[in-house]
Amino acid sequence: MDIWQELSQVDQVDYWQATQDAIHALGITDGLPVVPPTAERVNAMLAMHGYNPNTMLAELPPLFSSVTWQDVAINAVMAGCRPEYLPIVGAAIEGIAAPEFNLVGISTTTGSAAPMIIVNGPIVGAVGLNAGSNVLGPGFRANATIGRAMSLVLRNVGGAIPGELDMATLGQSAKFSCCIAENAIDSPWSSLHIDRGFDPQASVVTVVGISGSIEIVDSISQNAADIAQTYAQSMLIAGGAGNSGLLGGGEPLIIMPPEIANAFVRGGCDKRATKQAIYERATLSKSMLSTAVREHRAQVNASTGSAVDDLLRIALSPDDVMIVVAGGVGIKAAYLPTWSGGTKAVSRLVKLRK
Repeated sequence: MDIWQELSQVDQVDYWQATQDAIHALGITDGLPVVPPTAERVNAMLAMHGYNPNTMLAELPPLFSSVTWQDVAINAVMAGCRPEYLPIVGAAIEGIAAPEFNLVGISTTTGSAAPMIIVNGPIVGAVGLNAGSNVLGPGFRANATIGRAMSLVLRNVGGAIPGELDMATLGQSAKFSCCIAENAIDSPWSSLHIDRGFDPQASVVTVVGISGSIEIVDSISQNAADIAQTYAQSMLIAGGAGNSGLLGGGEPLIIMPPEIANAFVRGGCDKRATKQAIYERATLSKSMLSTAVREHRAQVNASTGSAVDDLLRIALSPDDVMIVVAGGVGIKAAYLPTWSGGTKAVSRLVKLRK
């Protein structure tokens, strides 16, 4: 970073408020106070893992700037990360830089898209990531600072600065930080990283481009079919009906509490069957769309030669629906639609020191 020397001098200011004001003036914060990234703090974080500070991890959109381990460590320190969190942040950076994630679109859209981190494997317990109660909320340093570190790297290295390249009309809180772990202990199913082809003992980060969060509540239904109906109908968002012909992005994410996952199991559904049950019920008739949107869809079908289907769906297939078991006691779930501009979830191994 060009401002490395300036940052080293900033921490010599005697007063905390003056230090924060000086860092804010450099334009490298998200609006919240940060830990001054002195050379001592950054080098100690890198040394814990034996990372070469000059090793490049990726080219990060939207500026396609080279991101080194030193860049990641600087922003991780500012975010408040403990040194042991650094490998997780690095894996997340590698993930969002993958072409199929489409960070160019996610970081520059006028929509509210933001990267979300999901962590699986032994590192979850090792660093104290929260997978239980209030998993999407505050109170856990690892979750809050790992997600924040990724967002700061995206801003300070990738160039996604609000009003400049980040053109979100409204934005969302996930742009500050959004990082969870899967509750593998209480889940009746295989974890996300196993479903995506990784060894059960591997530590893996999966990044997803989300457009918000909708709570799903059904305290009445008792059987799997009825619960699936509630989940499916909660995912029908007409405002997400884009040119793809889907209701939002192509890989909708459900964060399902263990209690509901076990209810599906009691109803004879494994994870694949649960996805199928939700998928087949999550349809919206085009008659529910505005006249202008219906006419637009007809034009798109005519120009592409696509078959005309009166039903809009949440994904192309049941396998594209992602289910992550997380959270504590209770039945409250969340639907996180993925960005309708086009994005794919990406998983990367966490590179631990040998």
